[in-house]
Amino acid sequence: MKEQLFVIGDVHGEIGMLRKLLEFWEPSSQRLIFIGDIIDRGENPKECLEVVQQLIKEEEAICLAGNHEDLLFNFLSNPQKYGPNYFLNGGWKTVETLLEEPITNKNPLEMVRQIKDRYPELVPFLKFLPYHYEWDSYLFVHAGVDLTKDHWRETNPSDFLWIREEFHKGKNHTGKKIVFGHTPTFLLHQDQTESQIWMEDDKIGIDGGAVFGGTLHGIVFDKHGMVHRYGIKKDDSNEFITEVYL
Repeated sequence: MKEQLFVIGDVHGEIGMLRKLLEFWEPSSQRLIFIGDIIDRGENPKECLEVVQQLIKEEEAICLAGNHEDLLFNFLSNPQKYGPNYFLNGGWKTVETLLEEPITNKNPLEMVRQIKDRYPELVPFLKFLPYHYEWDSYLFVHAGVDLTKDHWRETNPSDFLWIREEFHKGKNHTGKKIVFGHTPTFLLHQDQTESQIWMEDDKIGIDGGAVFGGTLHGIVFDKHGMVHRYGIKKDDSNEFITEVYL
């Protein structure tokens, strides 16, 4: 049993930032947790998927379901119905990198057929991603939980992926420290220049808005609290800036 977790915020296709952040991960003592939203919008979602899938197989990493993984699953299940919304939310970048060509004027049904032919493990991978992960006094989840329920486990599956203000502003009565992504921390801080993690009421927001010019966070936890915090940003020349907070 590994005594620490290395938890990574919303990647959104930023493969360069992800690879840089993984340099700080210590596989011998830290289990790797991805908070969800591996894909869409960023530099190369396909490569991010491949890295995460490899880490799950070889290192027993855990990847939680994010709303963008759910959007991709729905698109692959019914492209005519879900395609427009998926592309509006950055899914076109994921599809282009999976097909390795521009998708302008391509038929969504044909896109899905090609993706399923090339990546037969993709649909099962997306289908069985867990909604949450418990570890000692911590609860890891993509978006949050329904704090109006008697027990957080009663949360509707869609709320694990999509909930925002009701969770952020609700009273945390779960007895857990809840670590989540989904909502960029500059929104939680109400400051467009602030991409550091957000902490309040035993809730820890770690989506630093990496794909929007913010920070990709990697946080090391042991059972007593945070041990280390790392952040990867890009400067105006797209060079990486590494920040070590603890």
